Amino acid sequence: MNGAKEVIARIVNGFVTRQPGSEAFGGNPAGVVLDADSLSEADMLAVAGKIGLSETAFVSKSATEGFKLDFFTPNRRIAHCGHATIATFSYMAELGKVREGVTSKETVDGPRKIVIKNGAAYMEQLAPKYEQSLAWANRGVSEAEVLASLGLKEGELDERLRPVLVNTGNSFVVVAVRDAAVLNEIAPDQQKINDISNRLDLIGYYVFTSDRSATQADATTRMFAPRYAIEEESATGMAAGPLACVLYDLLDEKKSRFVIEQGHFMTPASPSVISVELNLEDGNITGLMAGGYGSVMEEMTVTI
Repeated sequence: MNGAKEVIARIVNGFVTRQPGSEAFGGNPAGVVLDADSLSEADMLAVAGKIGLSETAFVSKSATEGFKLDFFTPNRRIAHCGHATIATFSYMAELGKVREGVTSKETVDGPRKIVIKNGAAYMEQLAPKYEQSLAWANRGVSEAEVLASLGLKEGELDERLRPVLVNTGNSFVVVAVRDAAVLNEIAPDQQKINDISNRLDLIGYYVFTSDRSATQADATTRMFAPRYAIEEESATGMAAGPLACVLYDLLDEKKSRFVIEQGHFMTPASPSVISVELNLEDGNITGLMAGGYGSVMEEMTVTI
């Protein structure tokens, strides 16, 4: 084909589960394209569409930061992506392109700090901003609509917390449910979630339970983002950060480190582990680092 380009991509699972004596498993696959300086935005969107994963990261040179990262879902650009960031920097650490310690990424939404620690990658997020459901009426959304879009009844919520919009760089509606059975039985109406996400300018919903019969982590979660062509995702670092802030600020779990599980309730399951470390000053969250491990799964060539 005249003018066709061949682009080498790796599929790297971010936020994999690692257990002593076994290979990494689970996690959330992302496309990773290194040396993407010559690719246009249209090229990157085309590559992401052909890879077909929830997000693909494109790495190029930056004049101001360690690297420039552009993120695309199959249908649009996204400012940040947690699992693709962790996948990319874990892979580059494996290649020796980054070393232990601090580096950074340039994005369309500004720079963010990255830390490599024992081969795991951690990414910076901002201090949280909260918007309670009463404020959503200004944008034509009610709390009842959000619950209906998940097929949830009032009695299935965790009575300690109402649904809340949280932003640490991207916006998510965080919903706490009573237990693992409720989390497992959620029946998302993807069109309704898409419509509400457009009105509230969300990435999507992050639904969780801290039911101790479901998880030994601080929470286990499900994430729905049809606005970005993601019906359900197995690991979402940019949502785990807001959830950790909710646990600290709104559920009064006063500690600086949280472990969030995701992907256990998908079919098929893809267990993922996200670590969140809060930056605290006088008891207030000033920012956070969310991270985990990545594992390379395959290489592919995409023609556009």
